[in-house]
Amino acid sequence: MKYFPIDKQLYIQNRKNFMAEMKPKSLAVFNSNDIYPISADSTMPFQQHRDILYLSGVDQEESILVLFPDAVDEKHREVLFLRETNEHIAIWEGEKLTKERAFEVSGIKSVYWLSDFDKIFFELMTQAETIYFNTNEHYRQSVETETREDRFIKSTKQQFPAHTYAKSNPILQRLRSVKDQIEIDVLQTACDITEKGFRRVLGFIKPGVWEYEIEAEYMHEFLRNRSDGFAYTPIIASGNNANVLHYIQNNQKCQDGDLILMDVGASYANYSSDMTRTVPVNGRFTDRQRSVYDAVQRVKDEATKLLVPGAFWKEYHVEVGKLMTSELLGLGLIDKADVQNEDPDWPAYKKYFMHGTSHHMGLDTHDYGILWEPIKAGMVFTVEPGIYIPEEGFGIRIEDDVVVRENGEPFNLMRNIPIEAGEIEDLMNS
Repeated sequence: MKYFPIDKQLYIQNRKNFMAEMKPKSLAVFNSNDIYPISADSTMPFQQHRDILYLSGVDQEESILVLFPDAVDEKHREVLFLRETNEHIAIWEGEKLTKERAFEVSGIKSVYWLSDFDKIFFELMTQAETIYFNTNEHYRQSVETETREDRFIKSTKQQFPAHTYAKSNPILQRLRSVKDQIEIDVLQTACDITEKGFRRVLGFIKPGVWEYEIEAEYMHEFLRNRSDGFAYTPIIASGNNANVLHYIQNNQKCQDGDLILMDVGASYANYSSDMTRTVPVNGRFTDRQRSVYDAVQRVKDEATKLLVPGAFWKEYHVEVGKLMTSELLGLGLIDKADVQNEDPDWPAYKKYFMHGTSHHMGLDTHDYGILWEPIKAGMVFTVEPGIYIPEEGFGIRIEDDVVVRENGEPFNLMRNIPIEAGEIEDLMNS
């Protein structure tokens, strides 16, 4: 890993919080992700499963975490199983966690090699009545491969059919959605790296550069600041490409007079940042571009104020829709008749702003959070309104990441990233 170690107290507290929600005489198991093949002997870079990472800090393949607060033997209440290293692995793959180093990372004292898992797990299951399986129940999930977790669940149900099964995901959805201050500090680091990337490209963008060249500038700056790389596939969309919401080809030349929408974020220690900025390729907004830009920014600023404890997701988006409707009327993109005759399930403003305004942020770019429960202090959200006008050849989105606070307006983790149109023009022309 490129990132600096994170205080293990975070993982100690996370496990304590999770186990406090478990049923009596129950244990929970969390598996690392697989290393996924491409073809021949090629594989994708390893990405750790965020749940075992959240509970242990272990960023390594073939790891298993077992939590069993009612275990007869106290040393088996938190157990970590790791792939045993050897001289061959050390030469070909590099350093792996030792038992001592695993304790330093996670705070877990009982660390075994994977070869001991079956024996110890059988012993623990004879003491347990319920086992928590870690199924993926995120509202955006679309899993088409059988994961290491899936295989474990299948084999465990065959071996222990008389046990009761429970789900760990509802507990994790609530716990992970509210960030510890240590997590907020890490998220701030990710956002600070993103700021460095954005300032770098402001001096690089000009007519004739290619979208992929801008992507490369971001990656250079991210990696040199200990980032894991992009938190998600970057969108570098010039001209009408900005009206394709998930445009990721990034293969067009930037033209004089166009805007370029950049939805990028650095990952740091597996925590995501998520920024969008829209800037003029030639360093100057036209009057029309500036009017739309300012309208989007006003919606963003007002929407941010609505993210307060006790607010509800559905009602929040209704209120943002009202803000956007007002701005679109002012821009002449819709009229009063459009609003009066709108379909309640697809309001008039959706013609030009068709996506949601916010999502949870954290270890996942679209992080855990139960959308029908009230917003709480410590949650981190994006705020990302946009106006997309294909007939005029441009789209504008602006996005920051903010922390909900108990009292007062949310804290903007991207407060130092240039956002005012005038400041962006000044920086691009300095």
